[in-house]
Amino acid sequence: RDRIMRQDGAPLAPRQRPRAVTTETAAQRLSLSTPASDLAVRDVLARIRSWLHASALTDEDRGTVEIVLAEALNNIVEHAYPADDPGEIRLDLALDQARLVCVLSDHGTALPGLRPPDGTLPAHDVARDALPEGGFGWFLIRDLADRIDYRRAAGWNHLSLELRHSRL
Repeated sequence: RDRIMRQDGAPLAPRQRPRAVTTETAAQRLSLSTPASDLAVRDVLARIRSWLHASALTDEDRGTVEIVLAEALNNIVEHAYPADDPGEIRLDLALDQARLVCVLSDHGTALPGLRPPDGTLPAHDVARDALPEGGFGWFLIRDLADRIDYRRAAGWNHLSLELRHSRL
């Protein structure tokens, strides 16, 4: 049985390990399920980066995808589940010649108002020590993704993000 390791070489605790990684149809689809924890998200992003590398996207393209997914996944970890009880995140990625579609699903807390935040950029024309620590994630997601769709069904949140190749 394979041991899943963190990037620093330490093994992940069973609850932090990504599960059910499946690659389908010659690097066109990737589906995975992972606990909603910081370490598991980091490892999932590394797997996605490898999958995208095999699809021949440029470093810049992979970086854009990674920023969008890192922000969305980290929002789920930080806001959808209690810190002491991380739930599950499911990801389904589909890459074709025109676009990458990413669907992130979790059964945590619904987004306020049942819609993604507007992504207003926090005030950044202030003194360096007064800069906000957070609040830039939804701005980045909205700026880099070509389409965002959110729905809640049967206790699950489903966030769809589309990045067209012209953006990649």
